[in-house]
Amino acid sequence: MSPQRKRLVEIMDTTLRDGEQTSGVSFTAGEKLTVAQLLLEELGVNRIEIASARVSKGELDAVKRITDWASNKGYLDRVEVLTFVDNGVSLDWMKDAGAKVQNLLTKGSMNHLTHQLRQTPQEHFSLIAENLKTAVSKGITSNIYLEDWSNGMRNSREYVFEFLDFLSTQSVSKILLPDTLGVLTPDETFRYLKEMLERYPDQHFDFHGHNDYDLGVANALEAVRAGVHGLHLTVNGMGERAGNAPLASVIAVLNDFEPSVKTDVKEKALFKVSQLVATFSGFHIPVNKPVVGANVFTQTAGIHADGDAKNNLYYNDLLPERFGRKRAYALGKTSGKANIAKNLSALGITLSDEDLKKVTAQVIALGDKKQKVTLDDLPYIISDVLGESSYEQHVKVTSYVLTHSKGLKPSTTVSLQIGNEVHEEIASGDGQYDAFINAVRKIYKKKQLELPRLIDYLVMIPPGSNSDALCETTITWKHNEREFTTRGLDVDQTVSAIKATEKMLNQITT
Repeated sequence: MSPQRKRLVEIMDTTLRDGEQTSGVSFTAGEKLTVAQLLLEELGVNRIEIASARVSKGELDAVKRITDWASNKGYLDRVEVLTFVDNGVSLDWMKDAGAKVQNLLTKGSMNHLTHQLRQTPQEHFSLIAENLKTAVSKGITSNIYLEDWSNGMRNSREYVFEFLDFLSTQSVSKILLPDTLGVLTPDETFRYLKEMLERYPDQHFDFHGHNDYDLGVANALEAVRAGVHGLHLTVNGMGERAGNAPLASVIAVLNDFEPSVKTDVKEKALFKVSQLVATFSGFHIPVNKPVVGANVFTQTAGIHADGDAKNNLYYNDLLPERFGRKRAYALGKTSGKANIAKNLSALGITLSDEDLKKVTAQVIALGDKKQKVTLDDLPYIISDVLGESSYEQHVKVTSYVLTHSKGLKPSTTVSLQIGNEVHEEIASGDGQYDAFINAVRKIYKKKQLELPRLIDYLVMIPPGSNSDALCETTITWKHNEREFTTRGLDVDQTVSAIKATEKMLNQITT
């Protein structure tokens, strides 16, 4: 028995039109062209809606650049423009822009028709018919948006069906059904579209979902299950108010939960296109946004990393490799040894169980300070922990108070344990660390001991680290003609220097 043939669902991306209605977002002509190229060639969407007619000269120039490119590549019939019932003005604009497909905005509910246009259905239909006739004469293909269709189905069904009866007599390629205000539930989406498809089986219907109740993905899935022919989506869910149904999430959901259909979208390109659009638009992607968010393939809890190592207990079908990404294991206060081991493996480092415990404890301690620790930080933590193991601790900085006030020299109170004795001193200095070392020098002078001379002091963060978790202070000392260095690691620069100094004290004290 041959496998069931999958039904193709067309994907129209409307990032460059509806997505640009996101507050504060405006693409340049060059950015629009680049995104259009990526959407059609890299990502493989079937169609793109790139602009609204008559918006501005800049918009006209951008559309011209896209249509010139699309014409040379044979994609012109896949490039669409939103137009209006305006006595042919939009059609003339399209002609100047070189576009061949209009998405004509009409009224899909009596509420919009009556209160916005103040027209009867017959008046509206007559004007639409004139537009469609003119479009044919100009060689323009027409699709029809039924604006506020979702509320039309709820409150004025007779009008919606009267409108569809009329459109069935016209030269229309596709009928586009928007949930303009994002008010539909998944159940309503399925029922309304099922009724439309059964009543008009020869028509091509697209569903255009908004995300005001965070139901955009669920409604897109139900639209497909009802049999809709196409979906309108945007990269990163961009769009007015709460945005549109997000492209990446919908594609992943269809691929995993609706085996009877397929799309032409290439999953592996979703993430990089998402990143580029985010850069061009300045529209920040939430770190927990499914599929494309920074954290969605990052395990934080140690128990999850442990489960992944034991037959992938915490994996699902959303494998990061599908989208050109990799799974990561975050380092923080919930990290366990399994998390650390996963990251060490990525660095090609193997530690003993004892050292692994120490590194884990250090990472957790940093996490308790609400700091993010990255893979780039880990070698520094390892170096710090293993460095502490190289000497026996005779001297311990048990406590200190660092003060810094405007108009007064910084001062420090230090409590230092040397062997079984505890010593305390107060000193001031040119900075907090200088005050600290002066207090330590007082303690050692009382014991008739001399401190090494500080000859170099270097502060840095781990190269490539994108967090503020760690600061490494390296101090070079000279003691009895011998030079040596010690390092300290902490989230605070002064504290990291104090830790480096404590290591120095242990190396000179026996």
